[in-house]
Amino acid sequence: MAAWVTTTISKHLHGRRKEHTEPELLLRRALHASGARFRLHRRLAPGCTPDLVLPRRMIAVFVDGDYWHSCPVHGRTRPFEGPNAALWEQKMARNKERDAHSTLAAQRAGWTVVRVWECTVRSDPQTAARAVLQGISPPPTGTPVSDIQ
Repeated sequence: MAAWVTTTISKHLHGRRKEHTEPELLLRRALHASGARFRLHRRLAPGCTPDLVLPRRMIAVFVDGDYWHSCPVHGRTRPFEGPNAALWEQKMARNKERDAHSTLAAQRAGWTVVRVWECTVRSDPQTAARAVLQGISPPPTGTPVSDIQ
């Protein structure tokens, strides 16, 4: 595998949070305000650690960042460029594979999986929290109504 090359453009990505991100905190506050109680980063199965779980409801919640998890509305639309382009493509593909694996592992363990896009939480945390409590994965903000199934 090729080594990553440090570039001036990519330096801003160094040190990004993986846990306790702003969208995660917004959703947690909204869930708590609605009376829901949850646990953070509980490992449900090998390779499956949701951002939060609601044990009484058996709901596992993943808050997916628009960029890192390729939001269909707000994700990256242009191909990667530069010395790390192939590595970035591989990383994004691995992210999608990991998301699918985590969802399947949690479902096999008996959990209802809810995946919430960053854009959805940022636009209306209370609506996102209501969807989570119903066990529904809301669509990304900006999705045309005809695309929602």
